[in-house]
Amino acid sequence: MISSKLKLQSLTSKDLSAILELDQACFGGLWTMEGYQRELDSPNSDLLGLFSPTSSIKLLGMGCFWSIVGEAHITILAVHPQYHHQGLGQALLYFLLRTASDRGLERATLEVRASNKAAISLYQKFGFQTAGRRRAYYQDNGEDALILWLPDLQYPQFQETLAHWATIIQDGLQKYSWSIVNSQ
Repeated sequence: MISSKLKLQSLTSKDLSAILELDQACFGGLWTMEGYQRELDSPNSDLLGLFSPTSSIKLLGMGCFWSIVGEAHITILAVHPQYHHQGLGQALLYFLLRTASDRGLERATLEVRASNKAAISLYQKFGFQTAGRRRAYYQDNGEDALILWLPDLQYPQFQETLAHWATIIQDGLQKYSWSIVNSQ
């Protein structure tokens, strides 16, 4: 079986059209071009993308976090619907957390729709715990968001956990003939 190489890289302004296409496919237009440009320009934002040279879809997935006072606030984790359940979300979350840890951040947090069982399950696999609820957080339908936290990104045990996840993710991606080249 031939492996398709995925390229993980920091997103730039030249990727804006692909970012907007992925946003539309995943979220129906959550953020504007100006909003993404602000993220790309901000020294406190990390915006990572997964690209495949063999796909007609340029950007298969993306993740973003803000660095805020020792914390990685994950704002986006998106995988194109045609590529769900192939391990790409796990890979993106892994790289977001590894990047946050490499930047010296102490913990990670995010909000997730209370009904999004697949995402909640993914985050729990990575050790996130529910810390609270934001009532009527989502403007499109008034749905609640769960607030999830992952502490201790700088502890030695977390580095061991990252190494363990790297192996699991690599093995999972190989089942779908993917491999990742990290060009950050």
